[in-house]
Amino acid sequence: MTRDDGLDVEGLQRRLAGFAAARGWEPYHTPKNLAVALSVEAAELVEIFQWLTPEESARVMEEPEGAHRVRDEVADVLAYLLQFCEVLGIDALQALSEKIDRNEIRFPPK
Repeated sequence: MTRDDGLDVEGLQRRLAGFAAARGWEPYHTPKNLAVALSVEAAELVEIFQWLTPEESARVMEEPEGAHRVRDEVADVLAYLLQFCEVLGIDALQALSEKIDRNEIRFPPK
């Protein structure tokens, strides 16, 4: 999937792989380590919302600092997820599409 701005999943995965390779980080990018890092980054995203009311959480993107923090943590989560998928050969978009297909069968509309 290519967007109007030229960003696509495969291109971002190549950039992430190149970034890691340039720093010699490939030995550390095992499925286990990437899954753990993904979990940590997801927890950092949750931390932003931890003590907010539902109303406050709905407005978090209205404040520049809150919006910046959320975007950074979303980027970290996505980066580790894409690296995880790259290492294991998972097509993330295909996996999501197949999961939606199964959920549509499992949870039919009322």
